[in-house]
Amino acid sequence: MPLSIASSTDGSKFTNSTIFQDSSGVPCVIRWKGDTLICAFQWFRQPVGSVSWDRVAIKYSYDNGKNWTEPSPIIVMDMPGTYQRPFDPTLAVFAKDSIRIYFSSTNKAVMGGLDSLVNTYSAKSADGLNFTFEPNPRVDVADKAVIDPAVVYFKSGWHYTAPVGAPQEGAHHYVSPDGLHFSAVPVIPSDNIHNWTGNLMVNNDSEIRFYGSGSNIWFNSTANGGLWKGFINTNIKGGYPSVIQLDNGNYLMIYVGKPNVNATVNEQDFSSTIIYPNPADKMIQLKTSLNIYSSYEIRTLNGSLIKKGFLDNINEIEIEELLNGYYI
Repeated sequence: MPLSIASSTDGSKFTNSTIFQDSSGVPCVIRWKGDTLICAFQWFRQPVGSVSWDRVAIKYSYDNGKNWTEPSPIIVMDMPGTYQRPFDPTLAVFAKDSIRIYFSSTNKAVMGGLDSLVNTYSAKSADGLNFTFEPNPRVDVADKAVIDPAVVYFKSGWHYTAPVGAPQEGAHHYVSPDGLHFSAVPVIPSDNIHNWTGNLMVNNDSEIRFYGSGSNIWFNSTANGGLWKGFINTNIKGGYPSVIQLDNGNYLMIYVGKPNVNATVNEQDFSSTIIYPNPADKMIQLKTSLNIYSSYEIRTLNGSLIKKGFLDNINEIEIEELLNGYYI
């Protein structure tokens, strides 16, 4: 999947959408030292096992997002070797010009699925590329994984959100005086079409906005972090949005856009395709009306490729070797 970038004068109607980065996901863009933009994202450029595969990378812009540097994988020093490498990055500026990255990880290797050991951790940096790991989790929910964090400094404190689970379960909400020690406050409510997977941003220093995923990218706003005004749709279809306000008052959005088309196949209707059984433990089957010779990929929820291949004439995929967990 590519990341796309678009601009807006009001934060709801975006234009000039172009490709920002190929084979990537989970972006977060911030403004740093006034005139520099930094975007962190999960990078999945093949070949598998290379420095560009399943790594958090960054790009810089020095002209309000018109031009960007080539991506560079971040370096996290002092992170224990037993920890899963960072995923789901979000960036924040602290202490005037230092940068903190918040991310998902766990203190054991996870081959598939997510469990309650997955928490939010952080690392600090002076340049946005070389980070030093900060011990202990920032947010740890005892009975489930915590993924897709979003963090912002607003007025006199820090706000943290992460989706609880299904969209209608809303978002975890934590606050902190220093960006390191977070305390839970009431969950932010939602419904079954507004997914709190995205990023927070400060709008005109008067309100926090959260841009999230759904049938259209949307935002919700609050003046105090507690009372949210309601969902407003943008005109963008995509996911994992991150929005920043520029010096001129315009908005810049980086988000997961439409898949690249790399084959000469007419558009197909996948709505009639059924995967069963679900859940499954040994074999899954696909019932489909598609008449093309299709490939498949099985990935973890954070995008790591677990298995791929081509469908045979009976449309069966063996999954007995996969660990218990959730997969796409």
